[in-house]
Amino acid sequence: MLVNIQAQDQSITYTGCLSQVSFVLIFGGLENCLLAVMAYDRYVAICHPLRYTVIMHARRCVLLVLLSLLVTTVNALPHSLMILRLSLCTDLEIPHFFCELAQVIKLSCSETRINYLLMYLGTSLFAGVPFSGVIFCFTQIVSSILRIPSIRGQYKAFSTCGSHLSVVCLFYGTGLGVYMSSAVSDSSVKNAVASVKYIVVPQMLNPFIYSSRNKEMKESLRHLISGTPSLL
Repeated sequence: MLVNIQAQDQSITYTGCLSQVSFVLIFGGLENCLLAVMAYDRYVAICHPLRYTVIMHARRCVLLVLLSLLVTTVNALPHSLMILRLSLCTDLEIPHFFCELAQVIKLSCSETRINYLLMYLGTSLFAGVPFSGVIFCFTQIVSSILRIPSIRGQYKAFSTCGSHLSVVCLFYGTGLGVYMSSAVSDSSVKNAVASVKYIVVPQMLNPFIYSSRNKEMKESLRHLISGTPSLL
């Protein structure tokens, strides 16, 4: 998208488009899995604090990240290979700001039933399972927080997962909005705008959300809003 804006050229090569489809599937799925892993990390920290260092040791964290990358790559590979078997029509204009899998499939003049079946199956499995894990972890977290007798203790426990909860709501909320808008409206412009909120906005806001708990960042933001010079 940035290259298109800079060069004022919206064209992309066939190889580049396939690569973009693969990378979007891999990194989108990876974020989905990592959100589930981070939710599990917060679940262990709040529900089993005394066993946290035993359960979430460095080796297990590395294995969870590598497993997430492996799963998302395995999911992206068949989609990319199935696109190669499609015969594309003469009209090769994609009404989007990137090569989205569904939009690329629509360009085909050959049979696409298997492609759509694979896409729906992959979305249901590789997005539904991590999301279910996130829901389960936060259900257990909220249940544990409500059992804490003091308000201060509840606030301290909630603050450990507040940033992650914000990212989860932003990621899944915008993603759900994309699919709901696609089901209600066939407007390519509206779908592209909705996809910006799903692909660009969450990743852009992630550093700000996760750094909001940093004491120095809070102090700098307070000085920025008040207009007073910061001593940092």
